[in-house]
Amino acid sequence: MLDKLLALEKRYDDLTAMLSDPKVISIQAEFQKFSREHAELHPVIEKIQKFKKLLADLESTEELLSSGDSEIKELARVELEELKKQRSELENELRFMLLPADPRDQRNVILEIRAGTGGEEAALFGASLFRMYSKYAESRRWKVEIINLNATGLGGIKEVIASIQGKGAYSRLKYESGVHRVQRVPATEASGRIHTSAATVAVLPEAEEVDIKVEEKDLRVDTFCASGPGGQGVNTTYSAVRIVHIPTGLIVQCQDERSQIKNKDKAMKVLRSRLYELELERQEKERSQERKSQVGSGDRSERIRTYNYPQNRVTDHRIGLTLHKLEQVLEGALDEIVEGLDTYYNSERLKEL
Repeated sequence: MLDKLLALEKRYDDLTAMLSDPKVISIQAEFQKFSREHAELHPVIEKIQKFKKLLADLESTEELLSSGDSEIKELARVELEELKKQRSELENELRFMLLPADPRDQRNVILEIRAGTGGEEAALFGASLFRMYSKYAESRRWKVEIINLNATGLGGIKEVIASIQGKGAYSRLKYESGVHRVQRVPATEASGRIHTSAATVAVLPEAEEVDIKVEEKDLRVDTFCASGPGGQGVNTTYSAVRIVHIPTGLIVQCQDERSQIKNKDKAMKVLRSRLYELELERQEKERSQERKSQVGSGDRSERIRTYNYPQNRVTDHRIGLTLHKLEQVLEGALDEIVEGLDTYYNSERLKEL
């Protein structure tokens, strides 16, 4: 680990020198690339410097233990225990920071939520989940853009596909894929019985054209009149687009925009992201790796979280985390869950390494 730390320090010093070099400054693309790397390394370098100071403190405290003064020895012994504890904590933090970054972490996200078992109650829960993620995105100043929405008359959502755009969106949301379960008394339930319903969430890293090349010959593009609210123009113009990817049978449609071109562009974003995920899954199976060890490969068939209204409780079953603040979580307070999942999966990666 020390070799890696020293290599990072040298790289940081080299980047600092390059960023003050007139030749680098004159080439904007290079300057931006090096500036980004320099900024990403800065928190690690700060931690390394703190670690080096701690090692120096440990050395000087150990020297005090060889002193003839018994009072100083006792003080040094107490301080040494505390410093060793700090060293252990810092070493763990540095190990996490040295884990290879997932190249997809900084990407935008395609979020898909679908009502599962539970009829209208599941659709209402789907709407609650979409609101929760929208609120979370808002708190992080990300942009949410609906691509396709299939709503019910009572305000529920059978299916919603949305783009979430913002720095680190995928890194924060990649472990949300799976089955989310709700336990509550539906508003339509006269007897007050608790019902259990479910909705599935899929979080895909938004694929770029360089990731997945889609041939026009492999596509069938249909246009049709959009349905739902939006006025006369929505229902009489062929602005809605459905794209079928013939080799895989994947179907994507978008009718959110009035423009057919914009709808096709949004639908292609979703299609590329789904094809990208299929390719990643194929690679993962070939490598025969455990699903849970894959960064961002949440299993959508797994029940990952329960939202229990009577007990004001949210439980994430993968990490055994229970929070008695359901209302805040549904208002977008997801950081405690997100960070708990991140720590757990990084720990699993550390074990493998």
